[in-house]
Amino acid sequence: MKANGNTVEAILGNLPEDRAEPFNKLHEVIMANLPEGFEAAISYGGLGYVVPHSLYPAGYHCKPVEPLPFAGLASQKNSINFYHMGIYSDPALLDWFVNEYPKHSKRKLDMGKSCIRFKKFDEIPYELMGELMRKMSVADWVAIYESNLKK
Repeated sequence: MKANGNTVEAILGNLPEDRAEPFNKLHEVIMANLPEGFEAAISYGGLGYVVPHSLYPAGYHCKPVEPLPFAGLASQKNSINFYHMGIYSDPALLDWFVNEYPKHSKRKLDMGKSCIRFKKFDEIPYELMGELMRKMSVADWVAIYESNLKK
């Protein structure tokens, strides 16, 4: 499902009624805990949290005109999805998150490689999501990203 809007504000303002409050609250938690240097932006047509070109001029290797993606938030058909490249690329961070999740939610973790799906909007573990956002700095993410680039 493509985001409905071409700006962060438009996406946040054009959500289905049943998702507007939890989606905006999750965005607010992410922003309140986003380490210095990352910023909210349109990333690949959706709401992303990126390393801007001012800090990483090369951009994303697959599409250098795009800033380096780090995380994202999307309203999909059956869920609100949160994408976090840190848990995809850092096994220690993934292990921490998987072990912490049951302490914050009675729901089974519904997760793909970098995608965490929330189907019960009233049970999003906002505190845990904020803590996850604080776990990786821009420098940490750029170092992991560059170490995984095929030379």
